[in-house]
Amino acid sequence: MKIANIRITLIVTLGMIITSCSQETAEPEPEISAVEALADEILAATMQRYPAMGTYYSIEGARHDRLYDNSLDALAGWEAREDAWLAALDAIGAPADVGSRDWVSYGILHESLASSVASRICRSELWQASETTAWHRGLPFLFEIQPVDTPDLRQQALARLAAVAGFIDTEIANLRQGIELGYSAPRVTALEVPAQVRALDTADTIFLDPAKRADDAEFAAKVQSVYDDEIAPALHRFADYMEEDYLPQAREEIALTANPNGAECYPTLVRSFATVQPSADEIHELGLQQIAMIRGEMRTIIDEHFGGGSIDEFMRRVNVDPEFTFESEDAVTQYSLDALDAAKAAMASVFGRLPKADVLVKPYPDFAESGIGEYHPSSEDGTRPGIFYIAVTNPETRSRVTQQSTLYHETYPGHHHQIALALELGDSVHPIARYFGNSGFSEGWGLYSERLADELGLYSGPLDYLGMLSEQGARASRLVIDTGLHTRGWTRQQSIDYMAGNTAWPMVDIENDINRYISWPGQATAYMLGMLEIRRLRTLAEEELGDKFDLSAFHDRVVGFGGITLPMLHVSILAWIEEHR
Repeated sequence: MKIANIRITLIVTLGMIITSCSQETAEPEPEISAVEALADEILAATMQRYPAMGTYYSIEGARHDRLYDNSLDALAGWEAREDAWLAALDAIGAPADVGSRDWVSYGILHESLASSVASRICRSELWQASETTAWHRGLPFLFEIQPVDTPDLRQQALARLAAVAGFIDTEIANLRQGIELGYSAPRVTALEVPAQVRALDTADTIFLDPAKRADDAEFAAKVQSVYDDEIAPALHRFADYMEEDYLPQAREEIALTANPNGAECYPTLVRSFATVQPSADEIHELGLQQIAMIRGEMRTIIDEHFGGGSIDEFMRRVNVDPEFTFESEDAVTQYSLDALDAAKAAMASVFGRLPKADVLVKPYPDFAESGIGEYHPSSEDGTRPGIFYIAVTNPETRSRVTQQSTLYHETYPGHHHQIALALELGDSVHPIARYFGNSGFSEGWGLYSERLADELGLYSGPLDYLGMLSEQGARASRLVIDTGLHTRGWTRQQSIDYMAGNTAWPMVDIENDINRYISWPGQATAYMLGMLEIRRLRTLAEEELGDKFDLSAFHDRVVGFGGITLPMLHVSILAWIEEHR
């Protein structure tokens, strides 16, 4: 999945409870643990730094009038605070009570801070200029959910819109300094960025969405004025800078090692996404092993249901043969809606607890149409549904083959189920467990969910089941390709050919995804690393508990503490096994 395919720091706000009682009658504040106090401090500071998260999760009491300060000076100040918090956590020490509120808080915070400190060597803030990583892949979506229901909220929306141009100009300044210091995005992954940014400047641009929803003519006029006078010119300044200055100087080399300290950076990025850090060689070999097993499964399906022949050739055929493609954009959408209904109906059989929030399926906005699919989370209270964006254009070239497996990854039983449940955990965990997350756990769960969907009989036929194997093959290929690109000298074409031979993705999606691996090192490894750990722990629990093993209880335990790390999940399941012997 791409959870909005955006590098978002997951955060939450804290409220202040003020009583009208006099000092003589006020109840004394209950004592809280050192971990709890530090978690409160970090959350308050995080919400101050990343105010958009109050909007993403509809957090009560949050303000919606700022963007985060993306200047290098602000980053330096934040890093100093991270250092102090990590030292404080080390001084406290890890709680021993597995599953307790403090145990969850400590583990999530410690890994988040430690991996952030380790990955500073990458200086990522200086080269976020690719199709996947540049600001335009995330920031515009914020205004699709910007609240505008009251006069005060509309004023906040205007304030946030007024901050967009400065944010964009700061991104230009950061990229310019990166070039001066020898850091850049690979040129091949930045070529389309100017056109993508200019595509935001249309009559129905997403930046005008707050005005469309407000039913307030005066507000709409002010929004239009801010857009015309500030935002639109900034969009074109960024696009012009990319074309005229950045691209001519961007590096031609695709490996991360072309940036300063790139070799040292790569393992820290793997850890920051997956929360584990096997070596690049171990990851590469694991990918080769998984590909061999998955191709064996593909061989069986193709022989039994599609007349045999070459796996590679059949994977290309499913994207062009009308037997396997859609007739209309509406048909693409309906296929996903039908699969979503089937998944919802099956969830109670393998989960004891289900989220309150619903999830919607929507076509991508025009400017983001190149996406394979991405999930945007629901609100904390469950009233605003999650959204799964899908690509529907050119249906005659869009195969049915992976449509269902992608939906199960992104909605039920995958991302929406896990993330919405985390958001709805309430006081059973500190808010950080609801809003912090990592790709190893979340993407691992999404990939595990594709196999779980097969256990639930959700795939409509052999083509859809083959699509699940294709998605598994894609994530295994990522282990091979990501390490190949960044540590073994693989070329872009070599990577495209490898992916094309092991998945049923259309070539345009393969090429876009290879660009993603080039521009976002390490992230692609998290999916399979996470899934294999969840599968390993399930097998262990089944073997240890025998007839006492309860699949619903196991699943509830896995997703029951929010966005924990893979090492924490390991400890949690071992403790759960002991409790149920």
